[in-house]
Amino acid sequence: MLQPCQTCPLRRQPAFQPMTEAEVAFMQRFKATDRIIAPGTVLIWEGQSSPWLYTVLRGQGLRVKQMEDGQRQVLNFIFPGDFIGLQAAIMGEMKHTVEATTEMTLCVFPRADLWSLFRDQPARAYDLTYITAAEEHFLGDALATIGQRTAIERMAWALWRLWRRAEAVGLLRDGAAPLPWRQRDLADAVALSLVHTNKTLARLRQAGLADWHDGWLRLPGRARLAELAQVEDRPADPRPLF
Repeated sequence: MLQPCQTCPLRRQPAFQPMTEAEVAFMQRFKATDRIIAPGTVLIWEGQSSPWLYTVLRGQGLRVKQMEDGQRQVLNFIFPGDFIGLQAAIMGEMKHTVEATTEMTLCVFPRADLWSLFRDQPARAYDLTYITAAEEHFLGDALATIGQRTAIERMAWALWRLWRRAEAVGLLRDGAAPLPWRQRDLADAVALSLVHTNKTLARLRQAGLADWHDGWLRLPGRARLAELAQVEDRPADPRPLF
């Protein structure tokens, strides 16, 4: 069933800025359909062009850069509200792969109509610029984390950020955040070996800072974890929802 933009559950979440009635009406006209994909499905391959743009309505996934030697770098973890496919729309092809970890429901928009947004909805076009700038900021922070933080600081930063992202889109259950990924995914994101990742997670658990178990993350020592990660323990500022 098509999810009307007027009743989109993401609009109620603290992660996102409010939209005007005119913006909501435009997004409803812009939207083509909803699509449900199964866990493990690749939505867009690296090097592929796509006629569609997507907003994640439900589910979680990964953005992955595949290396020629078979290794990979997890660039980011996908949550509800994330916008997918803009890189292919602007550059002609994706420079990384997007894959579903859980079942995902996607709002689908035609790439061919993107230019009408810049022509007719400049405020919405600016929102795309904001989203792109926020992604650039995250990648800079991630690069600094991999290059300058210790293993336990990297893990603290990653877990704290994933928990906060889940909180911001209403995914917490009894204070726990869903983390459906594998330890290998987290290891690839913070540039640690799987063995080192396992040992680092055990250290955080033994210290009472973080416990990732059965796909759920609990942070009994969140404030101390944030201090270890060298971040201020507060929610991120609301961003546009596209």
